[in-house]
Amino acid sequence: MSKTALVTGGGRGIGAGIVEALAAEGWNVAFCGRKEESAFADRCRELEKKYGVRAVYFRCDVSTRADLELLLKLVTGAFGTLEALVNNAGVAPEVRADLLEMSEESFDRVLEINLKGPFFLTQAVGRYFAENKIAGTIVNIGSVSATVASISRGEYCLSKAGVAMATKLFAVKMAEFGVPVYEIRPGVIASDMTSVVKAKYDKLIAEGLTLQPRWGEPADIGRAVAMLLRGDLAYSTGQVINVDGGMEVGRL
Repeated sequence: MSKTALVTGGGRGIGAGIVEALAAEGWNVAFCGRKEESAFADRCRELEKKYGVRAVYFRCDVSTRADLELLLKLVTGAFGTLEALVNNAGVAPEVRADLLEMSEESFDRVLEINLKGPFFLTQAVGRYFAENKIAGTIVNIGSVSATVASISRGEYCLSKAGVAMATKLFAVKMAEFGVPVYEIRPGVIASDMTSVVKAKYDKLIAEGLTLQPRWGEPADIGRAVAMLLRGDLAYSTGQVINVDGGMEVGRL
């Protein structure tokens, strides 16, 4: 029987890479974003034709509690079940402001989308797994920014540090239901989010920022998620999987 995975923010960038990788593995994919459903009708048809799976896009603002509650109902109604959640949706600050100049509005926006939304969606899906006795899998997409300080986007760093702790919290809680919870921590990944600082990271990578001298690609993250959903690391709940080209390896 085919299994279904829900990928938030699955319409572009890292999320699109995850959706592609899971569809290639035979997963039915539900994915969501803030655009209208019609914007991804062709994409869904393309995935279905290419991989022989079901693909459905849902409009959802993950920072809105009502949208999250409706999302889970719509996904389970459309597919009949749900076996995996990938919390990928996230945003960078609209303005990269120095830590001493960061606005409260930017702080609230980033934390609501990157941390509060995924937390409460995980809570809802966790209840669904527990009530229906589904040994599903939960994967949070974090960032090296959880541990690497960037004072021009402190609110983003704080949100990803929160995701890291949320992963541990839910790993502890969901263990009693046989549900592993993981964090994948990407490094510098080519996407819409990083396109505005491409020149900066081109230079840093050329100077040795990463041990593997290239940008990461959404497909790199997609393959890591697929590995976890296959159960390849079934005895490693609560762990962080760094997909950063060796960026965080300490060097002298």
